[in-house]
Amino acid sequence: MPKNLLLSTYIGLMLLICCMYCGCAGRIEPRVSAPQKKPGPEDYLPGQKPYEYNGIWYYPLSSASSFVEDGIASWYGQEFHGRPTASGEPYNMYAMTAAHKTLPLGTYVKVTHLKNNKSIVVYINDRGPFVAGRIIDLSYDAALKLDMFQSGTAPVRIEAVQPVTEQRKPDGEVVWEAQSTPVFRYGTFMIQVAAFQTLDNAFTLKQNLSKEYGTVLIRPLVNHNGSYYRVQVGPFKDLYKARDKTASLRQQGFTGAFVVAMEE
Repeated sequence: MPKNLLLSTYIGLMLLICCMYCGCAGRIEPRVSAPQKKPGPEDYLPGQKPYEYNGIWYYPLSSASSFVEDGIASWYGQEFHGRPTASGEPYNMYAMTAAHKTLPLGTYVKVTHLKNNKSIVVYINDRGPFVAGRIIDLSYDAALKLDMFQSGTAPVRIEAVQPVTEQRKPDGEVVWEAQSTPVFRYGTFMIQVAAFQTLDNAFTLKQNLSKEYGTVLIRPLVNHNGSYYRVQVGPFKDLYKARDKTASLRQQGFTGAFVVAMEE
């Protein structure tokens, strides 16, 4: 084949390949990552998701309305000062705040010392206390105002209230005025009586409780700490009845019993 013809053929093939490549490249769509949707209120309510601590799952209540509870209060102070709370706010030992296991974050509660009748109002921005028999963990300043700083713990009654206003009496005493929240106490509730790492122990307790309760469930949980078997009784449609039964169980020796709100 003559050199000129060979050269022309080569150039033609190269031009054809370039045209084909450019044609294909023109049809390639650039890869664009789909924008990630930020979770909003329609996806979940902050602080309302079930959470686990030391192998036990807690189910925050959907509403604090009409909530009243008697039990032992404690307080936490300087070693936690500045650390993030469950709400994301840094813990301020001088603010009127508290921790509760299941009340919605942001709830205002009136706390009454049952021995001296002193009352304060705090708002819930953290989770705890995770000690059997204790129902609320107050900030240092709240404990000081309730006059339970020295004792460390105190019997209290906590009542969910609407946002409150501070009033000052003629003698200078500061009091809080607040209205009880509307009654909204109905839903589906269970009482978690105990949790075991041994299934046999959970079954033994279930058999004992079945004599008194119609429904006793063993709800397994597996996490990085191991396997747990939670024993729950119920269901209850009235939060008040569930709390009354919880108090009865605590008197029977199940000091760690507590109410959990179930998803409908």
